[in-house]
Amino acid sequence: MTAPRYDVLGIGNAIVDVIARAEDDFLIKQNMQKGGMALIDETRASAIYEAMGPATESSGGSAANTIAGVASLGGRAAFVGKVHDDVLGTVFAHDIRALGVGFDTPRASDGPSTARCYIMVTPDGERTMNTYLGAAQNLSPADIDPKLIGDAAITYLEGYLWDPPQAKEAFVKASKAAHDAGRTVALTLSDAFCVGRYRDEFLRLMRDNTVDLVFANEAELKSLYETADFDSGIAALKDDVKLAVVTRSEKGCVVVSKDNTLAVPAAPIDKLVDTTGAGDLFAAGFLFGLATGRDHAACGKLAALAAAEVIQHIGARPAVSLKALAQENGLL
Repeated sequence: MTAPRYDVLGIGNAIVDVIARAEDDFLIKQNMQKGGMALIDETRASAIYEAMGPATESSGGSAANTIAGVASLGGRAAFVGKVHDDVLGTVFAHDIRALGVGFDTPRASDGPSTARCYIMVTPDGERTMNTYLGAAQNLSPADIDPKLIGDAAITYLEGYLWDPPQAKEAFVKASKAAHDAGRTVALTLSDAFCVGRYRDEFLRLMRDNTVDLVFANEAELKSLYETADFDSGIAALKDDVKLAVVTRSEKGCVVVSKDNTLAVPAAPIDKLVDTTGAGDLFAAGFLFGLATGRDHAACGKLAALAAAEVIQHIGARPAVSLKALAQENGLL
């Protein structure tokens, strides 16, 4: 097997995040499910933008945030995602390339505009997301280059992108290309509501070995197996996938493999500001560690550190060099 050109390649929704602070009353008035992610149309997107307070805009999308984290750790990273040939599409492409991430997916010249996600952050740091998928949902198998996929040690798939039928085909094509090249395929379940929509399909991806590694939080795990019991969910997970990582907020995470269950504590923080991107950056740390040959405990510590950094400020991308932070903490 040839040495990989990239440590991690992400495939997901290419989205521009629009982030604003909001009170719980605002969520109630706007009929938003606190802590969840709702898919919206362009009309609803415009209405939310008009109603929300002052906002910051930056390139986002779950897998894209993870890839930004890998790059910040010093990893070699690439991203595949669809944007429109419009202003926000240009912003997204510029931002992710400026991080040193390879991004060459052809832009759409017709159809819907570039995707955006309106994120409301309440005083407790919880984030509520409203996503207009726009051009992102038009990612197709034609956008998947098997050679590019084969050049990455790990291909990371975003569960949110499982909604559009042609994106599912793109995922399966990417997984086959990765496995044909002897590489690893990872999937994030993304959201408990997403799991509710595609429970059987996600389980099939795991049981058919389409994916080798799964990321989930506690709510997603319980939704996947339709159980209120964490331990029974973990036991089921052991049978269904080679490797899984389940995050538990301040309780840290559990790394689950066929023959072992390893608990890794959360990294300490000074103040919780915004949970946006916590899971994305956690995945970044773990994937980077795995791609660079570290054991599961070390991967979990890198993951916890990256997640701790991002929840202490507004926004889903690192505000400092994660590589330098990891070095300061003796993890690199």
